Amino acid sequence: MQHTHATTGQEAFLLTGAFRVICRNPRFVTEPARRGLRVLVLTPESSRPLVALAAARSPEVTGLISEVRHVSGAMDREASFNADVFATLQEWRARYRIVGAYAMEEALVEPTGLVCDALGLPGPGLRASRVCRSKYLQRAYADALGPRSLTVPPGRRAELDLAALTYPVVVKPAARHASSGVSACATAAEADLALRAYPEHETALVEQQVIGEEFSVESLVQDGEIRFSSVTGKETTEDGARTFVELAHSVPAGDRHIGGVDVTRAVTEANRRVLAALAFENGVAHSEWRVTDRGEPHLMEIASRTPGDGLTALYHLACGRPLEDEIVRVALGEPAAFPAPRRLARQVYLEHPPGVLRDVLLDWPGVRVRWVGEGDLWPAPRPGEPGDGPVLRAVLALREAGRRLGPLRSSDDRAVTFLIDADTPAQLDALEKQVRAAITLRVDPDGTVPGEDGC
Repeated sequence: MQHTHATTGQEAFLLTGAFRVICRNPRFVTEPARRGLRVLVLTPESSRPLVALAAARSPEVTGLISEVRHVSGAMDREASFNADVFATLQEWRARYRIVGAYAMEEALVEPTGLVCDALGLPGPGLRASRVCRSKYLQRAYADALGPRSLTVPPGRRAELDLAALTYPVVVKPAARHASSGVSACATAAEADLALRAYPEHETALVEQQVIGEEFSVESLVQDGEIRFSSVTGKETTEDGARTFVELAHSVPAGDRHIGGVDVTRAVTEANRRVLAALAFENGVAHSEWRVTDRGEPHLMEIASRTPGDGLTALYHLACGRPLEDEIVRVALGEPAAFPAPRRLARQVYLEHPPGVLRDVLLDWPGVRVRWVGEGDLWPAPRPGEPGDGPVLRAVLALREAGRRLGPLRSSDDRAVTFLIDADTPAQLDALEKQVRAAITLRVDPDGTVPGEDGC
């Protein structure tokens, strides 16, 4: 069979991943379109309702997309999206000349890396694309930097002697993201219960729990060289629960010393070693770390795609320029660079009681709550200048009024967030306290939602 390889078709830029990332980061669409490129989007079947909503609510962005295709697969089944992605690619190559491709989100990282390799486009590389989608492969390639870990394939769960492990441990699925299915376990009985909650086909990891502060490193890499790197401070639900849902990001992490160790320097160097081990070539790497009280960094996981939540907005606020534009330049093989942070920025997710969300109130002059449900674009950040006072940039309600709120088991369970920036850590901390006090979540603990229990 002859290959269909278009050499004269319309030039196109391929974006892949969950469509919600486009809603949060519309510059991934507007920047290629500004260059006169056709924008093609490959997104999982689960995004189909969101694509329809976005088309109705945000036509100024979705109207710039030439084609959207939905592909089948599952996050908990390795390589399950590959065949559908390449079936679509065969069709598109007959009509378009794809000049750049980028995986915005976790679901399609691996097939996008394969597409880049097949078309000779800048991408993370085959090793990085594969390893970044598998937590057990990350343990193999960066063994010296991770916690003690056991890989548990589906057929070996019964062979695992949980009583022989040293506790506490963390049980996690090998291929999911957004903290889904990750839990801390203090006993063998808890670990057994966590493993039983996974589908029979799913591979899991059981790891020694690393106690310490959490950080991430965002790196812009081109031709194997790190063009920009910055450490982000993080807070999670770990202190009050056995889950690890992220509650705050601070860019940059600032001057932090733990156990006499400069955290920024230690984590940055460890991140460089991981990128070298993965032969990471082009794109963005987002690695997550725990630092013990002795200042030792331990790799939790690494991803080869855009950092999640509002981190791109935080980097815009901190550095004064949108990161997405430079990501597109890397994907197109153009020289890229990004400035060092000049301000401090923070995103905070508010915890909430269980119940039905009725309203989100804000007592803050000049700022109103933005309800950004499914299909709505996140507002573009407006970065300040060094010397400006502390500023509340946005308060976003992520769930619609009348929706039920439950426990924070994964990132998708969060309901309200805000973004702030300032010149100093003290200013940022003080502003966070003031904003927290100005926001009221009205949650009805006994409320019902139409459709529940036959209502």
